[in-house]
Amino acid sequence: MLHKYVKPTDKVLMVGCGNSRLSEDMYDVGYHSIVNIDISDIVICQMTERNAEKREEMTFEKMDVTQMTYDDGNFSVAVDKGTLDALAVDQEEATLATVNAMFKEVSRVLRLGGRYVIISLLQDQVIQILVRHFSQCSWPIRIHRVDAPPEESGEGGGDNFSLPVFAVVITKFKDMPNMKQIVEVCSGEGSPQRLDSIEQLLSTVKEMQYYGIVRHQLATKQVKEKQLQINLFSHLASSARYSMWVVDSDHRCDNKFAIFIVPQGRETDWMFSTDAGRKLLSESAGFERLVVVVLSREHEYESMDSIKAELSSKVMELAPPSHKKGVQVPFLSIGEDIGSRTVRHRGHSQMSGDYIVEDAEGEADQTFRRLVFLANQNLVQSEVRLVAPPSEKKKKKKGGKKGSGSLQIDKSYLACGHHHAMVAGLAFLPEQVSKPKVLLVGLGGGPLAAFINQHFPQVQLEAVEIDEEMSHVATDWFGFHHNNNVTVHITDGLDFIAKLAQKDEKQDVVMFDVDSKDSSIGLSCPPPAFVTPEFLKTTADTLGDEGVFVLNCVCRDASLQKSIVERISDIFSCVTCVDIPQEVNKVIFASKSFKATADCAENSDAARSQKELLQSVSKAVQKLDRDIGKVSTSCDVNLAGCIADLQILSMK
Repeated sequence: MLHKYVKPTDKVLMVGCGNSRLSEDMYDVGYHSIVNIDISDIVICQMTERNAEKREEMTFEKMDVTQMTYDDGNFSVAVDKGTLDALAVDQEEATLATVNAMFKEVSRVLRLGGRYVIISLLQDQVIQILVRHFSQCSWPIRIHRVDAPPEESGEGGGDNFSLPVFAVVITKFKDMPNMKQIVEVCSGEGSPQRLDSIEQLLSTVKEMQYYGIVRHQLATKQVKEKQLQINLFSHLASSARYSMWVVDSDHRCDNKFAIFIVPQGRETDWMFSTDAGRKLLSESAGFERLVVVVLSREHEYESMDSIKAELSSKVMELAPPSHKKGVQVPFLSIGEDIGSRTVRHRGHSQMSGDYIVEDAEGEADQTFRRLVFLANQNLVQSEVRLVAPPSEKKKKKKGGKKGSGSLQIDKSYLACGHHHAMVAGLAFLPEQVSKPKVLLVGLGGGPLAAFINQHFPQVQLEAVEIDEEMSHVATDWFGFHHNNNVTVHITDGLDFIAKLAQKDEKQDVVMFDVDSKDSSIGLSCPPPAFVTPEFLKTTADTLGDEGVFVLNCVCRDASLQKSIVERISDIFSCVTCVDIPQEVNKVIFASKSFKATADCAENSDAARSQKELLQSVSKAVQKLDRDIGKVSTSCDVNLAGCIADLQILSMK
């Protein structure tokens, strides 16, 4: 790094030389015009004696760096290795005065265009003092992260010292008050990256320091308590090019280290998007450490080979301590193809931010259309399956070439397990309700509403969506259409239900499928306001005497989830639920009344009442499956299977 900024002909000032070998090593490769200063008599005497014979052109002088006696512009380079770190121990007034005095003196003795090179750990107080001083004169600042050469790295590829070392290069310019300061950062041997502000520079250095600590931890021990996520950025992009999860096995494995590249379009699969899924993937692969790599939607990739070449050096920094140097690290994936993902539409929602609609290849060469909010790219908000039109299917059966017609939405497909369960909530209605009135709060991309409308034409469906943009997305991209059986209201679900309760207009089923924008609590769905005791009571007031409430609940806080169930049980006489496999979702069904047989009611036989409830729901849900089959003969939705494990939480 020094060779980039110091020429053999430069006159170099070594600030606070101490007994470091740096100036000696530089001298031995051709830098002979070096002046070393230090405040210690003992150090100067030792270094003068040590170098008198071999390095006679190099000089050592006792001098206070805050009061140097050299002429202005005497040096073309000043090198500070550790002196700033030693002086800037805090931000007290006396410390700041000393450090600023040093900066002023170094600036004075440097010629115009001269470089001030500072080797430092850049702890917080150090970098704050440094940028504050040199921002005032608008001198360009470039910060390099100095990587240890391979021979000085640990067995797993990580440095033996956890904090990264930086080289700060500051170039002396004429005072130009109106000129914007040039601020750059350079990681290792890469090209410098121009940053927009000092704040961005400070943030980038923080990220490098954090990565240094993480890298050191990964190189010295297994990290089993959590899966570390690391984002890799290209130099010119604001979004991460790769997201990587480090998954360590709970068992000792003969195979030590591998990289798994997730094909485009598969990143939201449970196996790749959840801790539990990645853990299962790691166990199946049989490696002590597996790094799962996800490709970004915002970047383009040529091929699997180009991805491997791009990642090969970086992922070695994440190798476990058991990995031996020279052992080839395998790259794993599903096939040799990087997958396909095509963005069909980009938009912006006032409620949820930027989003995309994309078509992606999934398992078994199936194509899916997905709605993804860029603020949470690992979560698919809505999904439908795309299939060839019937005419193209016939061509394929006859062995002809695939037609050129566009794919169309498969209305017999329902992607989310919790949507299957929510549809099964219709089984809780009494048989005599022939044309149920269903209120769905949370339209999103519309797959649940579209499925109900397609397969249950007797249902009078009202959908409430607070975000008008989502209503357009559902209609334009996900096959949701308004008809005589469907009404959409663009309004706040809280307000709509409150007004509905005041009108005394009764619904047969009310469904909540609303996500929360507040990530600070463990409740992702619905927002907390939807499950307060008061609002749950208001919701119950909108239901008829035998009405059913269906709630999609996504809660990672066990105590909060228990509290929500207790609130619902206080209002509804019968509460049951289904846990959705491979999802965090729990679908809760609450009935205002369950009418057991007279014999059960008279004898208060709770066990018989529960058995009767399960039998009744089972019989009703089988009928729903038959109704679906009449509309879509090839539909793979099985409602009976999805609520086979129905749990009874409360019966009164």
